[in-house]
Amino acid sequence: MAKIQLNGKKITIKLKFTIMDLLIKYNLDKKKIAVEYNGTIIPKSEYKKKYLKNNDSLEIVHFIGGG
Repeated sequence: MAKIQLNGKKITIKLKFTIMDLLIKYNLDKKKIAVEYNGTIIPKSEYKKKYLKNNDSLEIVHFIGGG
């Protein structure tokens, strides 16, 4: 197990968990979000390749339409 910080909250995840796995777990549509991983914005093409490890920090923001 690994402990990470997600939007300011500590959570525990399985080892070999990717950003995409996290998005699926929380029912998030990758088309409507941006992910900051340890201070860097991650391209959507990297979500399946980026494995999370202990003490990582993620911020996930949702895009909301309006006007």
